[in-house]
Amino acid sequence: MPHLLNVWPQVRRQVNQAGHILLLLDYDGTLTPLAPRPELAVLPEDTRRAVSRLHRRERYTVGLVSGRGLADLMGMVDLPGLIYAGNHGLEIQGPGLEFIHPAAEEWRAELAGLVKVLDDRLGGYEGALVEGKGLTLSVHYRLTPGEFRPGLEADFMAAVAELRSAGRARVTRGKEVLEVRPAVDWDKGKAIARMAAEFPAGTLPVFFGDDLTDEDGFAAVAELGGVSVLVGPARQPTRAAYRVDSPREVAETLTLLAD
Repeated sequence: MPHLLNVWPQVRRQVNQAGHILLLLDYDGTLTPLAPRPELAVLPEDTRRAVSRLHRRERYTVGLVSGRGLADLMGMVDLPGLIYAGNHGLEIQGPGLEFIHPAAEEWRAELAGLVKVLDDRLGGYEGALVEGKGLTLSVHYRLTPGEFRPGLEADFMAAVAELRSAGRARVTRGKEVLEVRPAVDWDKGKAIARMAAEFPAGTLPVFFGDDLTDEDGFAAVAELGGVSVLVGPARQPTRAAYRVDSPREVAETLTLLAD
């Protein structure tokens, strides 16, 4: 998998030949370094400026596709007029786009109850954070000492076992996070495909992401003939076509695009 900046002339030609670019970006680990707690992952100002410059270009439509809740994502980025897809694309809001997955919407009350159960079960684990996000929830354990993590995971799995066996919930994993989502056939890839369908033929989708949950997005972009970029060390398997090392290099790439 080539480093994006090493093959930049080739990628630049592909971008320049496109009539329109749908630029989609994950947030945590992509635009910002991973932080011990979600609220500490603040968008660097130079990255914000690069995103804002691209948003103002007529050839670009810029969106965020994140596991964060929609309101949280919009608050962290704080740039009006972008497309925001929260909860792995279960909810999307932007110019001409208003979407909430109907099956996920029906799950809100059940999820709120699960947040309380997990708060009770996991409250004794040092550093554990249960984050309810409306349509999904996350258990962050980046600050939990390693010797306590197996017990935390066992208690988490016990708490969600009934909902999983009933086909109501599914569990996914990220970087030092466990997630619960409604058991619906939806992910970042399907959200990206839905967004891309709103734009005319010839639109080039470009997606930057860092985590396992972004692999569905890479696959969707590949099917659409777009550009997919993994942020972080090379890994196998991955569906990304290119990679960069860090959020700092994402910011550099966005500046190159804006220039």
